[in-house]
Amino acid sequence: MARPKKRRSTTTTRGEAPKRRCKWPGDELMVDYHDNEWGVPVHDDRVLFEHLILGGAQAGLSWDTILKRRENYRRAFDRFDPRKVARYDERKVRALLDDPGIIRNRLKVRAAVRNAKAFLEVRKEFGSFDAYVWRFVGGRPKKNRRRRLSDIPAVTREAKALSKDLKSRGFTFVGPTICYAFMQAVGMVNDHTIDCFRYDEVS
Repeated sequence: MARPKKRRSTTTTRGEAPKRRCKWPGDELMVDYHDNEWGVPVHDDRVLFEHLILGGAQAGLSWDTILKRRENYRRAFDRFDPRKVARYDERKVRALLDDPGIIRNRLKVRAAVRNAKAFLEVRKEFGSFDAYVWRFVGGRPKKNRRRRLSDIPAVTREAKALSKDLKSRGFTFVGPTICYAFMQAVGMVNDHTIDCFRYDEVS
């Protein structure tokens, strides 16, 4: 995710002690995403493809803008089956550009199709996209120790390396910032702040 704005850090529900969390979740949708998905290691190729495409769709936008449209994206992009997306023709692209449920950006829609094709090539070479992408953190999550939201960088050395390699394989909308947000989302790095209740849980 792109560097978020500072927001509330605790939530209290009846009968439960307040939970201290990272300061970026705001509304219920973002809190649910933070508490249940963000930073959890992902090894499912379909889910990895989903995050890759949604990350590209987010470029220039906030993550909550995409998160609110996530189910629309899943419907529009065949539940993010890369084999199906790779076969999209011009008629399908035009249909997507007419779909009000997603971000109707021609470059981003075409990038999704192109990236699906590149994704399949990577899978053919490495056996799975999972096997390929996790090499950039040595095969296991990198557990950082961020004390404050301001300690979280927008880009890292590993993200730059991933971005460069993806681009060399024909992927687009995979700049270093997008790649680091992807790495955070799929648990390749643990960027929950150390006072967040999820910091130890996702590890």
